[in-house]
Amino acid sequence: MKILITGDNSFVGTSFDKWSEQKGSINHIDTVTLKNNEWKEKDFSEYDAIFHVAAIVHKKEHPNMRGLYYSVNRDLAVEVAKKAKASGVRQLVFMSSMAVYGLEGELDKNIVIDENTVCSPKTIYGESKLMAEHELLSLSNTSFSVAIIRAPMIYGTECPGNYAKLKKLVSIVPVFPYIENKRSMINIDKLCFYIDKIMSEGLNGIFHPQDDEYISTPKLINLYMKETGKKIYMSKKVGYLVNRFGSRALVFKKLFGNLVYSKGLQ
Repeated sequence: MKILITGDNSFVGTSFDKWSEQKGSINHIDTVTLKNNEWKEKDFSEYDAIFHVAAIVHKKEHPNMRGLYYSVNRDLAVEVAKKAKASGVRQLVFMSSMAVYGLEGELDKNIVIDENTVCSPKTIYGESKLMAEHELLSLSNTSFSVAIIRAPMIYGTECPGNYAKLKKLVSIVPVFPYIENKRSMINIDKLCFYIDKIMSEGLNGIFHPQDDEYISTPKLINLYMKETGKKIYMSKKVGYLVNRFGSRALVFKKLFGNLVYSKGLQ
């Protein structure tokens, strides 16, 4: 099986490439940048699948950036998909995000995303990903399958995004609130396994990959301590204060809120 990764600096794309060398069923992977128009001249017909990971993400948003997000995260993805379909490629796999639901974690209750949860993104990033999903799925037919991966927070060594922000915060504080929350997350190796399965089986539709068990913020911090050797005191008293007085603060919702995918979601 031969695939093309569109987007040359993506953490997920480069991780999947490295993982596949050791464990995957894909025997040939190429990568192409979309930062210029040279990709338009590339022959897509030699590939079985396109793995589209190019996107604008992990940036502080401003309203005047909406056009840029839409151009890259939506329009470019659709352009790649149309080229792939016209070239006879059998499948497009698109990296989307839990952000399409527009939900934040809550400290005082469980927030569960299931098959009845309506997408209502609150960020430009989430909007652009959801709009791309709709247009990509409209291209799907019996000869061209589209797989959408709505990934939760990804964690693992050298992982960027929210996991990297958490690691940076933990690296500079000696005490951290102990709150046993529940989050859907996925280790980068597990995600790579999931992507490999979707491609090797030619699957079609929307997928919600996650680890077998929900993960708490303290567990993530323990992983960080094992990785770095740094010792951090986890305080239940500070955790109580955060639960008691900080439940409405967005920063605490992101760090300690409960937000999971139902185990029933594929």
